[in-house]
Amino acid sequence: MSGSLNIKDFIGGLQNLEGYQSAHWEGTFQEYIDLVKERPEVTRNAFQRLYDLMISYGTEEYVDFKKKVISYNFFKDPIDNGKDAVFGLDVQLMKFVNVIKAASQGFGPEKRVILLHGPVGSSKSTIVRLIKKGLEYYSKTEEGALFTYRWVTNGSEQVRELFGGHDVVADPMNEEPLKLIPHDYRKKFCEQLNRGRKDDQHRVAITGDLCPPSNYLFNELMALYKGDWTKVADHVRVRRMILSEKNRIGIGTFQPKDEKNQDSTELTGDINYRKIAEYGSDSDPRAFNFDGEFNVANRGVIEFIEVLKLDVAFLYDLLGASQEHKIKPKKFAQTDIDEVIIGHTNEPEYRKLQNNEFMEALRDRTVKIDIPYITKLKEETRIYLKDFNSNTIKGKHIAPHTIDMASMWAVLTRLEVPKKANLTLLQKLKLYNGKTLAGFTEDNVRELRKEAVREGMEGISPRYIQDKISNALVNTKDGNVGCINPFMVLNELEAGLRSHSLISSEEKKKHYRELLAVVKQEFEDIVKSEVQRAISADEEAMARLCANYIDNVKAYTQREKVKNRYTGQDEEPDERLMRSIEDKIDIPESRKDDFRREIMNYIGALALEGRPFDYKTNERLHKALELKLFEDQKDTIKLTSLVSNVVDQSTQEKIDIVKGRLIKNYGYCEICSTDILTFVASIFARGDVKRK
Repeated sequence: MSGSLNIKDFIGGLQNLEGYQSAHWEGTFQEYIDLVKERPEVTRNAFQRLYDLMISYGTEEYVDFKKKVISYNFFKDPIDNGKDAVFGLDVQLMKFVNVIKAASQGFGPEKRVILLHGPVGSSKSTIVRLIKKGLEYYSKTEEGALFTYRWVTNGSEQVRELFGGHDVVADPMNEEPLKLIPHDYRKKFCEQLNRGRKDDQHRVAITGDLCPPSNYLFNELMALYKGDWTKVADHVRVRRMILSEKNRIGIGTFQPKDEKNQDSTELTGDINYRKIAEYGSDSDPRAFNFDGEFNVANRGVIEFIEVLKLDVAFLYDLLGASQEHKIKPKKFAQTDIDEVIIGHTNEPEYRKLQNNEFMEALRDRTVKIDIPYITKLKEETRIYLKDFNSNTIKGKHIAPHTIDMASMWAVLTRLEVPKKANLTLLQKLKLYNGKTLAGFTEDNVRELRKEAVREGMEGISPRYIQDKISNALVNTKDGNVGCINPFMVLNELEAGLRSHSLISSEEKKKHYRELLAVVKQEFEDIVKSEVQRAISADEEAMARLCANYIDNVKAYTQREKVKNRYTGQDEEPDERLMRSIEDKIDIPESRKDDFRREIMNYIGALALEGRPFDYKTNERLHKALELKLFEDQKDTIKLTSLVSNVVDQSTQEKIDIVKGRLIKNYGYCEICSTDILTFVASIFARGDVKRK
């Protein structure tokens, strides 16, 4: 047995006492003023702090169909190794950041409720969760430091009595300490503090009044010291403030309950009946708990989950909080707040808002940002790869294309049917994903996006896809417990449609099933191509076939004969061989001369540059040779014999070579490589029957 673990030594070696002390700094009011003079950004308001957080991780710029897009690295969740990363919404997140930037500069959005609107599972909650987590982390750093204060007696019994027998009384709303400077002196103080600052530096500004409890104590202390503010300031201790949703400091979350249990005091605080007897009145601020969600979220952010389900009484509080930056606690004057108000809602609730004339005031005070489903395949795939990969899934292999096919179906359900008659929904998906199609330019793709106004606002949620992939992973009824393939997942997706709680329309279910058939056909085409490439991956055989073709093409274009390597006789160019290759890439008889001259010109151009010819550098020729070699070899391999399970040793050896290539080059495992070869063999077997 190894030696015992000394817990004190172990933890002692890990802890950072200097960092803890910095995060829990405490000092006098004068020390805080010195700090503000040196680092004025500690006085930023909530919008300014949030904007600085989001840009602190840097940006990346790229062009998407001729439109410049800025991607903010913050939304990749660098804080938590991508746990809450948001994919495929760079344009929407760019709009969100621009709103926060405008609000941070006081251009108007700071007086609005920021409303994230979109279908279920479109990452609205994830975005807000990332913001809350980011603010918590940022407040622990030196760059994101902010401060609040508490009142201390300094040993005065008279002040202790004022404090209700306590030596220390914290400001319940974690106010900015500079609010303690009386209004009469603020302008001159700020002018003095900001003197000499450059335009691009943060300028200190003091807005708003103290919250009722601190205002009460301030006035009582001013009366005690006969108006001498300098003595009142001696009772102030400024301390570092760390935002925390768990501790209800600077981050609030409100979720509506059923109408009978809704109470607006949950937002603005409530009377503390135990203290009424102590202080003698329910209008004494010391007998009131300023612990509503608006109170605790001061200096940070408040999230309203399903904001449009709020009772009307709550909405009045929300309107005042957004427009005036004030809340109205019961029996007290309006109280200033400094916080970012973010709500999110689903499509049905927003439609109700639009149709309700009594909610016009709320509509006028919201900035709506659409958060749709992803419509770009590669971004949708990233969502699932984050959860379903070789690091997270142990003991099971996910066959190639499994995640891609599930993602493809999800995206197809969200796309609007194109108005162009010559464009299928699958082609539209590929265009959005960056693939080029003949006859379609980047301008055409931009036009497709513009005409599809509601694209991404309907369709299948990523949550549904995740659930069905999970089902496929734990479902062992097929006996294939070591590997899941696309058909397993697609079958789960189809079976789940029967009981999908959000799809009541039979017509829509039928459409989604038809899209599943489209995805299965696409998968079939992909694996056929992969198996073909694996079969025809014999480099020597490919090189020999290419050399034979080039010899014949050279003789044909120069009107010469070809020497037969075996008989030594001069013969006419082998037209049958050349056409059997050219047919594979649909070169018509009428264009064969052009294609052959094109190949010879290409070889000649390489020779002039001193570069040898390699068939791999010519994509069309490479594909044609690949398909020709596959056609020649599939009969020798007897792939279709897999269907009947009658395979001789020689054929099995050739099949094993192909399986090895699938495993090495395409990511298959022993199980799924066998499955895919059997599947493709059945396709070819069906094709043979049709030809007969």
